[in-house]
Amino acid sequence: MPHATASWLVDNTALSFEQISEFCGLHILEVQAMADDLASSKYTGRDPVHSGELTHEEIERGQADTEYRLKMQKAPVDVSRTKGPRYTPVSKRQDKPDGIAWIIRNHPEISDAQIGKLIGTTRNTIQAIRERSHWNISNITAKDPVTLGLCSQRELDAAVARAAKKAAAGQPVEEPVVDENAPVRRDDREVLIEELKAERTASVAAAARAAQEAEAEAWLEAKRAAEAGEG
Repeated sequence: MPHATASWLVDNTALSFEQISEFCGLHILEVQAMADDLASSKYTGRDPVHSGELTHEEIERGQADTEYRLKMQKAPVDVSRTKGPRYTPVSKRQDKPDGIAWIIRNHPEISDAQIGKLIGTTRNTIQAIRERSHWNISNITAKDPVTLGLCSQRELDAAVARAAKKAAAGQPVEEPVVDENAPVRRDDREVLIEELKAERTASVAAAARAAQEAEAEAWLEAKRAAEAGEG
């Protein structure tokens, strides 16, 4: 819970933003936004001393020296659910439709089942938002579910990657239908490439001719000089 830990350190210590961001693995601007109360999501502070990740002595070292980098005493316990739907805090549940709408709009390749697992919602809700038949559709605004705190960026990226891989594996490559009687249409890019190739060929030929002429001129000059020497 890096954001919650960073929030606690901002509120309860005199550590620099850089020290906090490096310890929590966050961007320094995220930490500054928390300090300025400008963060898009509000986090309940999580005490890293109580969890054994830091000691008071370690924090004091950091406060005394801004160049000091905090050392984690114990890795944080990663609590994950392997069964059942994703738990979403009550305060975040009203944001689910916005997150679903964002995924539908920006990543249509993600299936309803994946969205349900990612956001922790039902297929009926997803389908209602897809068909714009949701009871509150007029108030739903597409928002990034990561920014809303409904899932992590890593989870979203993994879902997008899986969906793209499945789509690539499941969709047959369609051969274009060629009408033999239709006029041949060439796009501007193809024409430009051919023009550049022609210019390059002409340039090479001109350079070769120039080199040959220079070589012949040099040979002629050398011959004239030799004949003048003999005379």
